[in-house]
Amino acid sequence: MTTDKYLGSIEAGGTKFVVAVSDFEFNSQATAQFPTTTPEETLEKVITFFKQYEVAAIGIGSFGPVDINPHSATYGYILNTPKAGWCGFDFLGTLQKALPVPMYFTTDVNAAAYGEFIRGAGTKAKAVVYFTFGTGIGGGFVQEGKFISTISHAEMGHGTALPHPEDFYEGNCPFHGNRCFEGLASGPTIEGRTGIKGEDLPRTDQVFDYIAYYAGQLAFNTFINMVPEKIIFGGSVLQETDLPNIRNYFNKFNNGYIKTPCLEGLIVCPQIKENGSATIGNFGLALNALTNQGGLERKNDE
Repeated sequence: MTTDKYLGSIEAGGTKFVVAVSDFEFNSQATAQFPTTTPEETLEKVITFFKQYEVAAIGIGSFGPVDINPHSATYGYILNTPKAGWCGFDFLGTLQKALPVPMYFTTDVNAAAYGEFIRGAGTKAKAVVYFTFGTGIGGGFVQEGKFISTISHAEMGHGTALPHPEDFYEGNCPFHGNRCFEGLASGPTIEGRTGIKGEDLPRTDQVFDYIAYYAGQLAFNTFINMVPEKIIFGGSVLQETDLPNIRNYFNKFNNGYIKTPCLEGLIVCPQIKENGSATIGNFGLALNALTNQGGLERKNDE
């Protein structure tokens, strides 16, 4: 496809928004970022950015929880988020009024999973799971170009976790305490245990072994439930040097039960550099929204 127009990407985070436009080969042409403040102030900056360009379609990956069901009355809304002022906000509708182009709306982690599926670590795989370990923990699953659900999005970070035998942290999840992965292994749990931010701790600190334990447990649970070809760990908490320990814990949880592929190829880090997985994914989703007039979820309705 050749065109003089652009594809747009909105990576909507609870702390900052990153917006970008690309050509139809997903080569970024311009980008900007700004803090996440009120919905009105933040969306005004988003709209101002895109009005500088002739945008054909926009892919949106948002912090959540969000309503991604295109048949729902609140499709495109931010749901019960603790982010002040955003709960119940009609994110997608506000954008569509100002920018009347095809849009694809999903979670930020779904967008990252799709980016790695089309241009990253999952390009040769039919089924890819992407986890982000950051302020929270989220997961997205893409199989043969489609997300696993259309009525809602997965909340993999809130699955039930088995605490490490030596980890007595009470957890920081307001709903599950120390009984979910987010409550035990997200970024804030590092400072919660040690009083020190993760970036200021040596990677040899015991807390990173705990987090690798939970990542390995989450990877094992995911593999036996979904059997993906790639399990990709992104986000600011985990580094590539943590992968051997994560794979080691995966093996301990498996305990020889199920045959697995080589873990060095199964459990990996993102290949798209500079935390660009979601942006590339959004470009791909924007193109899908443009060509299918409704995006991945509605493809089978045609």
